[in-house]
Amino acid sequence: MDFSLTNKQQETIEKARAFTKEWISPNATEHDRTGEFPKDICQEAFKLGFMNPHVPEKFGGQNHDVLDHCLAQEEICTGCSGIGTALGSNGLSQYPVIYAGNDFQKKKFLEPMTQELMFSAYCVTEPEAGSDVSRIKTVAKKVGNDYVINGVKWWITNGSVASWYFVLARVEDKATGFIVPADTAGITRGAKEWNLGQHASNTVRVTFEDVKIPDTYRLGEEGDGFNIAMKTFDHTRPGIAAGAVGITKAALNIGLTYAKGRRTFDKKLISNQGVSFKLAEMVTKMDAARYMTYLAADLFDKKLDNSRQAAQAKWYAGDVAMWSSVECCQILGGFGYTNEMPAEKLMRDAKIYQIYEGATEIQKMVIVAKLMRTKVVH
Repeated sequence: MDFSLTNKQQETIEKARAFTKEWISPNATEHDRTGEFPKDICQEAFKLGFMNPHVPEKFGGQNHDVLDHCLAQEEICTGCSGIGTALGSNGLSQYPVIYAGNDFQKKKFLEPMTQELMFSAYCVTEPEAGSDVSRIKTVAKKVGNDYVINGVKWWITNGSVASWYFVLARVEDKATGFIVPADTAGITRGAKEWNLGQHASNTVRVTFEDVKIPDTYRLGEEGDGFNIAMKTFDHTRPGIAAGAVGITKAALNIGLTYAKGRRTFDKKLISNQGVSFKLAEMVTKMDAARYMTYLAADLFDKKLDNSRQAAQAKWYAGDVAMWSSVECCQILGGFGYTNEMPAEKLMRDAKIYQIYEGATEIQKMVIVAKLMRTKVVH
């Protein structure tokens, strides 16, 4: 079993690391304070090939593996996970089209995104339907050769900058997926939500009032929507886990640097067992989360079932990021509590990894569902 990366994969890491050092880390604090969407950084990411990595080559993309995306995303989110979310979220809305779309839909909606900087958004969550997707109330009514959509979607990442949306709606009682251009009449985009963390990410409410689209924009058949939405998570959860690993790495580096330089009681802070053991646990948990992420991505790239491993990676990496950011603040003491130091930002940014794309508890439900269909775990 070979755990080493290929030369190409190592080049991807170095390229992402250099991009992060030049573009993301120097601007992370400013975007966190202002909440400004990092369009200029996304434009540079687009030029370097970090945007839309999974679009098939047939439609202008690079057809990168999920593991390649994870390698880059870890580095980018080490600099700022909010900016990382802004430039990485296209994949969440693109994959339903990659997975279930026909050539017409892929050419119309995916190909333009490889030619110029564009954004798309995944519109599934509603006020009463977050982790429980089955409770969505948005409806789509068939009228001739069209569908008319009505409903409200909440906490939509890239919602106000998107050119089109993947929308999950009910056709009668069947969850169905649609591609909806953002300039269609009847769509209202709300104000930016000022969340606890990841302030650079654009999160808004999107309202659909008598929004009419042709039936050629339906993904798959009526009733396929739930399967499309869930299959998408098998693709995207490894990338989310990689972002969480990036936060853990940032917390480790900040805590380690401070502990090596700070002197207390006539010795370096790292000489105190209470502090050094925190760092030992942090790096060990980071490595575990990283390799769980690699496994989930590699299984998907090999077209094998990765649902359990993707849920495990997303759950564990998210919890490790949250724990590591809290411990980083503890190591820094009073400096960890001030917004003049980056530790508190990591703690605010980390929390969302335990919530979006399926809360921690949902990941455990996915894992148990897999175990229930397994006779013996080997």
